[in-house]
Amino acid sequence: MKKTTVLQVCVAFVLCSLQAVIASTEDCPDPYTGETSCTISLEKLLDRAVQHAELIYRVSEESKLLFEEMLNSFGGVNMHVPSGTMCAPKTVSMSKSEIQQISDKWILHSVLILIQFWTDPLADLQASLENFENTSSALLNRSKWMSTKLTSLEQGVLVLVRQILGEGGLLLEAPEKTSDHIVSSDIESVRRGYGVLYCFRRDAHKIETFLKLLKCRQIDKENCSIF
Repeated sequence: MKKTTVLQVCVAFVLCSLQAVIASTEDCPDPYTGETSCTISLEKLLDRAVQHAELIYRVSEESKLLFEEMLNSFGGVNMHVPSGTMCAPKTVSMSKSEIQQISDKWILHSVLILIQFWTDPLADLQASLENFENTSSALLNRSKWMSTKLTSLEQGVLVLVRQILGEGGLLLEAPEKTSDHIVSSDIESVRRGYGVLYCFRRDAHKIETFLKLLKCRQIDKENCSIF
């Protein structure tokens, strides 16, 4: 009961935060379209990108808790994620000692790689959740929300690329395919679904960190040592 109450409070906080983000866009109704009529500043674009990334990460954490509650209803499915599981493309992995030496272009490139890397797996996860007998509506709704917001964040990052690097400043190859659709409701599919969510949560935190670093470099260049 205590765990459920805490989860409800966290979910309410996330939804209120989302409303605040939406309300803040009145001065520029569709800032992520990249239309020239939108005069939103670079600072505000970065603010909103960071806010989107923060919310995606928070919802991924809540979804992980909801998924674990569902696993308990299967009689205690082993939730161990193998240590060899790759939670991000190798090109995005780096040590903390290297982070100060990376370029803004590398940050934008890495964020887009991560977003595109997870677009299909999140769609697969949503399809699999719809086939699990004990999936709660709360988990389903959050799965759909994450997919939608990840697409929205990608559009925002592409605007940032044009603002910071200029047209043609960043060329990406088509993202590699990382998974097949998970549509069965057996225990193995449940484990795979949990692994997808576990890894996405970790990479969502990377996206948030990279965007915060980019914002710091662009807006508050003298105080980025915290990264």
